[in-house]
Amino acid sequence: MPEKTPGAPGTPETAFYLRSDDVMAEAVRHARLPLCITDPNLPDNPIIYANAAFCELTGYALEEVTGRNCRFLQGRDTTPESVAAVRNLLAGHSVGTVEIVNYRKDGSVFLNALQIGPVLDSEGRVRYFFGSQLDISAKRAAERQAQALADRELRHRLGNIVNVMSVIIRMSAQEEASGSDLGSILTGRLEALGKAHIDSIVRPEGSPPELHALAQQLLSVYAPLGSRQIRLSGTEYSLPEHLISPLTLVLHELATNAVKHGAFSCAGGEVLVSWSADGQALQVRWEESGGPAVSVPRRRHGSAIIRKLVSASGGSLEFDWKPTGLVVNAAFTI
Repeated sequence: MPEKTPGAPGTPETAFYLRSDDVMAEAVRHARLPLCITDPNLPDNPIIYANAAFCELTGYALEEVTGRNCRFLQGRDTTPESVAAVRNLLAGHSVGTVEIVNYRKDGSVFLNALQIGPVLDSEGRVRYFFGSQLDISAKRAAERQAQALADRELRHRLGNIVNVMSVIIRMSAQEEASGSDLGSILTGRLEALGKAHIDSIVRPEGSPPELHALAQQLLSVYAPLGSRQIRLSGTEYSLPEHLISPLTLVLHELATNAVKHGAFSCAGGEVLVSWSADGQALQVRWEESGGPAVSVPRRRHGSAIIRKLVSASGGSLEFDWKPTGLVVNAAFTI
């Protein structure tokens, strides 16, 4: 492409103003990324060249944009802040990106990730500015939709937690006569519930809590000798959101009982938690051994609460107070 003398701004000949390098000019002309070149040494820093991709994005022909300042792409929803950011980049001869609302020739709106930068000559003087445009409207719309879905999911989760907490408080208050006992029991139950849900919420998207990790984390808090008193057996299983509350509370209540009366109350005690899932139900078995002799308790406040919560989630809970250790079988509907 031969170099030509620049014509007056607004004529197609102006497009050849910067083409001392034929290869670079062809690359700019055929680039799929929308690009335009402006000349700050002419009045009002007009566009002197725009490639085909720029014309396709904006709907304007080359002769309709050359000789005009890029502000003709702005409109009603273009924010003063984005315009000021563009001006600051130009004034500072800096390279940067600004998200700015622009308008096509037909009046349709697009969100433009506009990158601006200076083109310097051999002496470091600004000869031109380049501007590359990227329509990110669909990307931002998808992000807003994903955020809205995440917000709804979070509200749903928090609502579930509040509902479960309300049940725990109401049932505990009905069954515990002592105020001091009620306070400590409520604290333990709600802390276990809150910890499990907070951990599940802050996990990366698409990474639900694993049953093994949840059980290990929760039971390690109760077992005086840590992992030496805990055995876990089961395939890797990602917990559905609706099972986090009932399963956490089941493990919390059973571990609390084991500390007071069962396997966790002595050095030789051990708890085995095993599980399996068949696509319709999750089966969880709690089995204590090595602890003191077991007798059927007269008061079953904790077991009554978790039995009702599991039942409300469509599951079932069975207790077997064997002399050698408590055995509990739980079934949760998936």
